[in-house]
Amino acid sequence: MSLSTLDEFLSAYDKTGDDRSRAVAETVRTLAAAALKIQSQICFAAAGDLASKGDTNAGGDVQRALDVFADNAFLEAARLAPVALYASEEQDAPIRLKASAPLALAIDPLDGSSNIDANVSIGTIFSILPAITGPDADLAASFLQPGSRQIAAGFFIYGPQFALVLTLGNGTQGFVFSPAARTFFQVYENFSVETEVREFAINASNYRHWNDAVRVYVDDCLKGTDGPRGRDFNMRWVASLVAETWRILVRGGVFLYPGDKRTGYAKGRLRLVYEANPIAILLEQAGGSATDAVDRILDIEPEDLHQRVPLVFGAADEVARIARYHTEPGSIAERSPLFGNRGLFRT
Repeated sequence: MSLSTLDEFLSAYDKTGDDRSRAVAETVRTLAAAALKIQSQICFAAAGDLASKGDTNAGGDVQRALDVFADNAFLEAARLAPVALYASEEQDAPIRLKASAPLALAIDPLDGSSNIDANVSIGTIFSILPAITGPDADLAASFLQPGSRQIAAGFFIYGPQFALVLTLGNGTQGFVFSPAARTFFQVYENFSVETEVREFAINASNYRHWNDAVRVYVDDCLKGTDGPRGRDFNMRWVASLVAETWRILVRGGVFLYPGDKRTGYAKGRLRLVYEANPIAILLEQAGGSATDAVDRILDIEPEDLHQRVPLVFGAADEVARIARYHTEPGSIAERSPLFGNRGLFRT
């Protein structure tokens, strides 16, 4: 069976005849070309200057040279696409490109850049929104829409496979780049997140800083077959959001980056506009779920371009379970003194 290419997939989407659909397809193609340039640099990043540290970005994180290279590459790509406004995690404010274009592009040019010299998968996360333009329009207004208004979103992952995960609002698709053919082929059609969870991802070094709900959830998982969950779990932590998301889409699980008691971490560390929103729509389109530990990510109306948010995503039932640890701890059977040891309500 022959695999369809990214271009064929986008052409089928483009045939709807809608101007905005054509603009989205053109923008994704342009982003893919820019991502290929980034991929060509990754092999040299750890050994050369691209892994070196520089200034801090708009969110206060230390920039690697490759962060700046990637931001410049995607900004130039956006100039060639039907994009009115460009907002990047690496920029203080949005940049106006084409006033008459229909789209706004929010992007994390290089997710997980602290992993460059460790040779761990890194990536690019993007979100495409309807542009709010006009002579009196605030440049940030397009990016302060709730995530439910995203037209498309996705990420490129630069790892053992150079891949693209993409949603255009009708399922989540996976494409892998073929160096021989110099194109992306669709290898995953309509991802479906596995409902049974046997893996969770969290940075356990912050255990002492978590709230009680997160600690109790993790404790219950770590007790394995002898505990209230009645099964063993694997714990993962890659510190690369795209790598964590790819794994969950392919083989299931749940990811937690909660807020905690450390200074500056009360609202988590991931950005709502550049990271949480695009990941959330990808997961929902694959049958999963994403929350800030309680509320749906895509319902949150951003108040600031670089706003941070706690993020929990993965299998929908497990994400809902984690919310109950926060809001209804008494309803969690494994916390009940009467039933906790008996496992009457194990799931």
